[in-house]
Amino acid sequence: MIESSLIDSTEDPSLLIVDDDTIFCEVLAKAMRKRGFFVTCAQVIEDALNLAEQSTPEYAIVDLKLSSESGLVLVEKLRALDPGTRIVMLTGYASIATAVEAIKLGATHYLAKPVDADQIMAAFERTVGESDTPISANPLSVGRLEWEYIQRILAENDNNISVTARILNMHRRTLQRKLAKRPLRE
Repeated sequence: MIESSLIDSTEDPSLLIVDDDTIFCEVLAKAMRKRGFFVTCAQVIEDALNLAEQSTPEYAIVDLKLSSESGLVLVEKLRALDPGTRIVMLTGYASIATAVEAIKLGATHYLAKPVDADQIMAAFERTVGESDTPISANPLSVGRLEWEYIQRILAENDNNISVTARILNMHRRTLQRKLAKRPLRE
């Protein structure tokens, strides 16, 4: 499903929201319109690319997990269409590996859900890193370390479950069950 703003204003900055959760898209689109954006929404990569090719967005919000597809693919393609597009990647499945890949592929920022429109606006406005970001005094839990390690090995193997399971010396179904769970919060 593709949805766009009813009023086309050439003065408003264009924003493409890509998330397979239709209700989340509608709520976020409404909030971003109030902040002065001309918004278009898509739930799948193919629709998002069609919209972006018709009119390259100045800003994009891309979910990491789009049904069975990875939003990382879309980040790379949006960046290829226009290197100036400011892209914020959202995810409920945050990991260090996907954050690093998103930034390498061209995302401006990476935010873990739940997130609100103000946090997204702040992410769009940030253009440089902060060297004084505090280092956590608490190390990651064993469960979180396992999640991060699995995500890194999976990314190194182009998200191939079978190869990753072999490398981890784990049964494929066990790995699939672990991947189906959300990561542990720290």
